[in-house]
Amino acid sequence: MNDPLTIAGREFRSRLITGTGKYPSFEVMRDAVVASGCELVTVAVQRIDLDEVGEAITDWLPDGVMLLPNTAGCRTVEDAVRVARLARAGGLPDWIKLEVIPDPRYLLPDGEETLRAAAQLVEEGFTVLPYVLPDPVLQKKLEAVGCATVMPLAAPIGSGRGLKLRHTIEIMVEQAEVPVIVDAGLGAPSQAAECMEMGADGVLVNTAIGLAGDPATMARAFAMGVEAGRAAHLAGLIDESREARPSSPITGLVTS
Repeated sequence: MNDPLTIAGREFRSRLITGTGKYPSFEVMRDAVVASGCELVTVAVQRIDLDEVGEAITDWLPDGVMLLPNTAGCRTVEDAVRVARLARAGGLPDWIKLEVIPDPRYLLPDGEETLRAAAQLVEEGFTVLPYVLPDPVLQKKLEAVGCATVMPLAAPIGSGRGLKLRHTIEIMVEQAEVPVIVDAGLGAPSQAAECMEMGADGVLVNTAIGLAGDPATMARAFAMGVEAGRAAHLAGLIDESREARPSSPITGLVTS
């Protein structure tokens, strides 16, 4: 199916984005990335020693996979902008997954600070993919300042609780002018499929793959879930009905 995901003019065949944290080793991480078929992988800038000589996490990424630096660990606008600038100065792509998270318990993003940081980074030439609570009003403001996507959380990071904020995300999908990538909280491939069925443009999954008993197999399962959900969305799901609907014709039956 020729149905690429386009972000800031760049096409990706896969609509699954994966992370690089939580894995027991770089080798396991690489195997999972390969199995997922993803072409965009996020990594926390603060986990990379940009001056390191020798083995680094970036050395284990397969050819053809684009690195998406993120500002994980940043609590303020100033922190996030500084980390993004360091990433670019260190030779990483000028795409940035923007996270501004002052909440240490639930790791919920600060929408106001995220908007401020996004506006500044776009002005400085970054391609910005902001991580946010599902908020259709904030979504339009982020689109207006030039963000390349909007990435609402399904549930708190790493919780595996699934699409708990579905109805608000549905509004975001309905009114979106840039891709909506569901990010955080997914625990099973079926939940990724559900996101895609309702029209999300993609999903980002890290913990559910990295902490699985067999990360590579789980990565492939998520890839199949994303593909199935997208195909179902494009095919057109039937409307729900309160009453039963016969699956066989009830007219023209032989009666004698």
